[in-house]
Amino acid sequence: MNKLLLLKRLQNERDQFELLLNRIGFARQLTMKGVVGGLSIKDLLADVLAREQFSADRLAEILHGEAYSPSISFTALENFKDQFGYPDYESPLMAMERPCQFVIEKYKNVALEELVSQELAVYANILDALNKLSHHQCLDHDVFHRTAEHTYKSYRRVGAAIKRWLKQIEGSK
Repeated sequence: MNKLLLLKRLQNERDQFELLLNRIGFARQLTMKGVVGGLSIKDLLADVLAREQFSADRLAEILHGEAYSPSISFTALENFKDQFGYPDYESPLMAMERPCQFVIEKYKNVALEELVSQELAVYANILDALNKLSHHQCLDHDVFHRTAEHTYKSYRRVGAAIKRWLKQIEGSK
């Protein structure tokens, strides 16, 4: 993969994700529980935001020549969460696929509009950082895989859950 392909794929996946969210359209539906367990679409968006923020911060570290090492102990994992305000998603101690309860609680009282605003700003930061990185930096830090993991693979997971939920609520009408 190269940077242009990553950016194109990221934007295509992002467009699909936004179209799905726009299809739902009602703030009431975005906050209804039950999409995945007791979680709402807003809860899942908070998880997407945290994963994107993780990615944006790691990209910024690469740009500034800083090193990142995944947390390999539970103490390091807690310290990371306390320092950054989100989990260390690349730690082998983290469950990659599941939404993080800490993140859900953190954004529970944040208005949907503010959550969306923050998420859009973080997404813009990711694009900006990717555009500034050299091809060699991307290769040296496995940026193509890591960015995909924390952005559009999250969009796909959340999108699939939303589509299942929509079918379920449409079937119950």
